[in-house]
Amino acid sequence: MAKNVAERYAELSVDELREEAKKAGISRVWDMRKEELIDALARASSGGGAVTDETSGEELRSKSLKYAKAINSPDEHQDRPGQTLVTRNHEVIRRWAEERGAIPATVPGTEHDGRPGVLTFDFPGYGGQNLKHISWDEWFRTFDERNLNFIYQEQKADGNQSNFFHLESPEREDG
Repeated sequence: MAKNVAERYAELSVDELREEAKKAGISRVWDMRKEELIDALARASSGGGAVTDETSGEELRSKSLKYAKAINSPDEHQDRPGQTLVTRNHEVIRRWAEERGAIPATVPGTEHDGRPGVLTFDFPGYGGQNLKHISWDEWFRTFDERNLNFIYQEQKADGNQSNFFHLESPEREDG
């Protein structure tokens, strides 16, 4: 019996998988774990399509997030620990941050015309004394004006809570 694509990829080393992923046009392979590489390659070989925001119909992700799972409501969650997720949903982002005790913030000195510059969160116990706290309204207004995607994890691969997040503009060519 012929092996399916995932079974064939499972036999390869992480370095071999990264090479295959690069050939398939998958970017940011250097920080992917073996399971993520196999999943991305399997989807690429099956012609997996782009994920869109269910509300607006807009594409949520840049090419670098081709295989992230789109989350469109607080009721949706990861399929497995360590999975990369992406959303533009304010309630999803707010709940994620509040579950971690994180406060919306910006990096002082990055402002533009009196508006927040680099958006981030101040997590308790992580030395955020150099951050400027801002309101959720201000944080989300800036997030929406820049048409950003919120890329995050709910849990690390080991099942522990993850604070990983990244804000990305799908309009940037290097995104």
